[in-house]
Amino acid sequence: MRIALLGGTGDIGEGLALRWAYHTDHEVVVGSRDPEKARAKADEYETELDSRGREVKVNGFTNEMAADRARVVVLAVPPYHIADTIDAVADGLDENDILVTPAAGIKREDDGFHYHPPNVGSVTQLVDDAAPDGVPVVGAFHNLAAGRLADLDAELDIDTLLVADDYDAKDIVSRLAEDIDGLRALDAGGISNAAEVESVTPLLINVAQNNEGMHDLGIQFR
Repeated sequence: MRIALLGGTGDIGEGLALRWAYHTDHEVVVGSRDPEKARAKADEYETELDSRGREVKVNGFTNEMAADRARVVVLAVPPYHIADTIDAVADGLDENDILVTPAAGIKREDDGFHYHPPNVGSVTQLVDDAAPDGVPVVGAFHNLAAGRLADLDAELDIDTLLVADDYDAKDIVSRLAEDIDGLRALDAGGISNAAEVESVTPLLINVAQNNEGMHDLGIQFR
């Protein structure tokens, strides 16, 4: 399957791009507002993969071109860029595509990081409201540490929680998640549950920053 990572030059985009390209045969496309930046990052990912004996082609395009070429489109952009990004790529999306959002609203204050959702209640709901009619939305990969994800020497052995109102779309993204070695996908219900999932992200950051030896931690449910 072809997967486009819009904002694939950033931290979470890099981690997902490398993991899918390294562990699977899915085709990875990197998107950016700047096509030169996208191509440069794609070349960087290819070089990293080649150094590990994995000859994989990673293409870089503008976000619009990347989305138009993919079945699954991951919005690896900050929450404040999501609506504009969806609007920019909307013409290239149809009901056969899937929008995936890993973003969580977070606010940094003197005493730590806090959940800061948009007025609609969650970033996933914001994406669902902004998505073109008929295009399903799945919230996933919210609670993954980008540094751990991008370090191909690091074992994951962690879970990711998925929320969606479209069962088929959720199933596809679940299988894509579990194609990454060491990542288990768990169903957390519909989009109405997204706030509970997204709010775990600042909690993990606070725990990581306040406890020695817990850098880039993840979660596992037992």
